[in-house]
Amino acid sequence: MSRAVELAQVWRGDLQESVHMGHAVICNGAGEVVEAWGDPELVMFPRSSCKMIQALPLVESGLELSESQLALACASHNGAGVHLDLVSDWLDDLGLAEGDLRCGSHMPRDEAENHRLIRAGESPCQIHNNCSGKHAGFLALSQHLKAGPEYVDADHPVQLAVRAAFEEMTGETSPTYGIDGCSAPNFATSLTGLARAMGAFASAHRRDGVRDRAAARLVRAMATHPVLVAGEGRACTELMRAMGGKVAIKTGAEAVFVAILPEQELGIALKVADGTTRGAECAIAALLIRAGVLDAAHPAVARFWNTPVLNCRGRTTGWIRPGAALA
Repeated sequence: MSRAVELAQVWRGDLQESVHMGHAVICNGAGEVVEAWGDPELVMFPRSSCKMIQALPLVESGLELSESQLALACASHNGAGVHLDLVSDWLDDLGLAEGDLRCGSHMPRDEAENHRLIRAGESPCQIHNNCSGKHAGFLALSQHLKAGPEYVDADHPVQLAVRAAFEEMTGETSPTYGIDGCSAPNFATSLTGLARAMGAFASAHRRDGVRDRAAARLVRAMATHPVLVAGEGRACTELMRAMGGKVAIKTGAEAVFVAILPEQELGIALKVADGTTRGAECAIAALLIRAGVLDAAHPAVARFWNTPVLNCRGRTTGWIRPGAALA
């Protein structure tokens, strides 16, 4: 087993203050490893980075779905007005309500909505949950399958379909699963398996099977609607915008990141060992620049790659830079 490598560094003045170690893999559309750093066989939870895999059974079902709904099914959204309205409308279309969701609630990341709730003395509802779009998709599939309401149970037809798609896309039998923050099962795989799945998404437009068409639709929806996938100021949204809709990327909790590069037919997966978001954002930006799909000079890139560290007076005190493995 290979050891973790430096994916990102944090500098204060002329001294390296911290380092983020981790692992990364690039696979092509045939599922072959093109390049790897650290341990490509690391067994890990993809967390929210695999939402496009979880959405495959929904799209394959043949249900009539808009691009906005597909993007939301893959989203870890901020809970801004646009997200709340679209998820609410989707539930209405299904004849369902907020109480039918099983994701739980948390305060939204969107500042305006967060402050509105505080001023109004209101508690967040489940639609504010960053995973509510994915769960609306689960509900749509569950309704289509005429299955029961507890769609997050591991033995529910929805999750059985998700697991089957997950194992087929990764090319691996998942050794275990954990319960994600939104209560849905999250199936483990190797980092290579996750990159292999992203490579399959990246090359799906070259094939014409039911799954391939579904995968290509999801990639297109994510890349076309980056604000629905995350929200203003988020790395997923800002970097997809910077790449002009040509690449789809998705973060997951505990510093996981994936990228789907259709023109190059490549999939990228990375995991920062300490679970720190800043390290994963810097590393994915570095890999996208290295792949030639992200312009290092784009203004949005400076927020995540070679990023200045500012103190309380706005003074630059250091930098977040790619680690030695990616420099």
